[in-house]
Amino acid sequence: MKWNIDTAHAAANFSARHMMITTVRGSFTKITGTVDFDPANPTAASVEAVIDVNSMSSTGVEQRDQHLLSPDFLDAANFPTITFKSTKVEPTGEGTAHITGDLTIRGVTRSVVLDAEFLGTSKSPYGHTAAGFTGSTKINREDFGLTWNVALETGGWLVGKDINITLDVEVVAATEAAPA
Repeated sequence: MKWNIDTAHAAANFSARHMMITTVRGSFTKITGTVDFDPANPTAASVEAVIDVNSMSSTGVEQRDQHLLSPDFLDAANFPTITFKSTKVEPTGEGTAHITGDLTIRGVTRSVVLDAEFLGTSKSPYGHTAAGFTGSTKINREDFGLTWNVALETGGWLVGKDINITLDVEVVAATEAAPA
C-alpha cells in the first residue's frame, strides 16, 4: 500500500557533540515523500524521502543555525535538500527492521542503515488512515563532505564527527488527503 509522508507530523532530528563535552540538537521539519508498506510483506517495503534543508529548526543559537546552513556545513543555497531512497528492508523482529538506503547530503551519496520500527495504524478523527514509523542511524558527517571544524586548545574538536539521526514520521494512505 502506498502512503504519503504527512509533513505536519514528521521530523528528522539530529544531534552532535559540541566541544566534546555536550550535545547540540536540532531538527528538520519539512519532509516529503512516500512509503510503500504492507505489514504482511515488510521485505517488499520501500521509502523515498526529501528533507528541506532550510526547514532546520533552532539548535538554540541563531548564529549556529546560520552557520549550519552555510557552505561550511550543509550549504543550503547549493544543496537545498537531503534525500533518502531505500534499497533493502530486512525485518529484525515484530514491527522492526533494518532499512538500507542511499542517503544524499551536499551531493554526496552513501549507503546507511536505519533501525526502524512500525508503530501501527490508526483512523484519525478526520477520517483518514495513518501509520507511524520511527527510525534512527548514526553517520560520520565527514563522509558527506561536512568537514569544517576547529581544534580545541585542550585537545579534540569543536564539532564531533558522529551525527545521530532520529526520524519520527506519520504517513497517510495515498488514496486519502492529509489533514491541514
